[in-house]
Amino acid sequence: MRRIRVAVTGGGSWGTTVAHLVAHNVPTMLWARDPETVDQINTEQMNGRYLDGYQLHPELRATSSLEEAISGADLLVMGVPSKAFRETLEKIEPHLRPWVPVVSLSKGLELSTSKRMTQVINEVLPGHPVGVLTGPNLAKEILAGDAAASALAMSEDHIAEELRSVFGSRTFRVYTNSDVVGCEVAGALKNVVAIAAGMADGLGVGDNTKATIITRGLAELTRLGVKLGGAPLTFSGLAGMGDLIATCMSTQSRNRHVGERMGLGLTVDEVVAEMNQVAEGIKTTKVAFDLARELEVEMPITAQMYKACHKGRTAHDCYEGLLRPDRPRELHGIE
Repeated sequence: MRRIRVAVTGGGSWGTTVAHLVAHNVPTMLWARDPETVDQINTEQMNGRYLDGYQLHPELRATSSLEEAISGADLLVMGVPSKAFRETLEKIEPHLRPWVPVVSLSKGLELSTSKRMTQVINEVLPGHPVGVLTGPNLAKEILAGDAAASALAMSEDHIAEELRSVFGSRTFRVYTNSDVVGCEVAGALKNVVAIAAGMADGLGVGDNTKATIITRGLAELTRLGVKLGGAPLTFSGLAGMGDLIATCMSTQSRNRHVGERMGLGLTVDEVVAEMNQVAEGIKTTKVAFDLARELEVEMPITAQMYKACHKGRTAHDCYEGLLRPDRPRELHGIE
C-alpha cells in the first residue's frame, strides 16, 4: 500500500493516541483547537493536558488549522466528541477531497437526533466510505506499549482490510468487522453501563454486584443493538464485551469515574465540574433511554442511569431500583 496521508481531528487523549499510532506507519497531521496543545506536540512531542508524561511519535505533526490538516488527507479520522461531531464535519466539508474514507473514534450518539456518528458522516459528507474504530482501548496503556486490540468496522470490507496496516502495530492489533451498526452501538452504550459499574465502586456494594451489573448491562446493550440492526455476535467481541470490561473496570475510565463519584454522594454536575475530559455516557443515558422507550426494549440499568444523570436520583436509590423483580429468562430479547 502506498504511503497515504492521514488527518486526525481532536486533540484529546484518544484522538492524540490514535494519531501517535498512525504516525508510526504513515505521515499524520493532528488537528486540535488549543494552540498550546498544538505547539507542545510540535516542539516537545507531548500532550501535557491529557497525556502528561507520555512521549508521542517524533514525526507526528499538529495544527490548529482545519484546512491545513484536511486538504491533503487521504484518510480522515474523527476523534472529536459526539457533541461537536456534526459541527466539525460541516467545517471540514469544504476542504475534504471526494471519496476520502472517514473513520469515527467517537463512542457516543448525537443528542438531538439519536443518530450514530457514521450516520452523521453520511449526512454531512455523502459519498465518502465510512467506518468506526472501537474496542477496549485505554489511551495511556497503549502509549505505554501494552498490547491491545480494536475492531475496524466498515461496510466496504476491502477498504477496512487496506486500513488495518494504517492503524495497527506489533502491540496494537486491528481486526476488521462489517457490522458498523453493532460496533457503534456497543461503543456508545457501554459507557452507560460503566457509570453503573462505577456507582457500585462508590457505594462499596461488592464484586458480585458489579459483575451482575456488567453482565446484565451487556444483555441490555445487545438487546438495543440488535433492535437497531446490529449482529448479536458483535456484542460478545472487542467492540462489545471487550470494551465493556475495560470501561467498567479500569480506574482510567472517565465514565466509570463519573459513576464512582456519584456513588460517593456527588451530583452529576459536581462530577462534570471537576473533570477536564468528556464522559460520553452522561449524555448517552438520555439517548439510550429514549431509544429504549421508542423501540420497546427493556433496559432497566439504562433507565436508572438516566434518572441519576438527568433527574437527580441518588446512586443509592438507583441501586434500590435495580432490585425490583425482573424477567426470569436470562437471555430474554437476545436469543
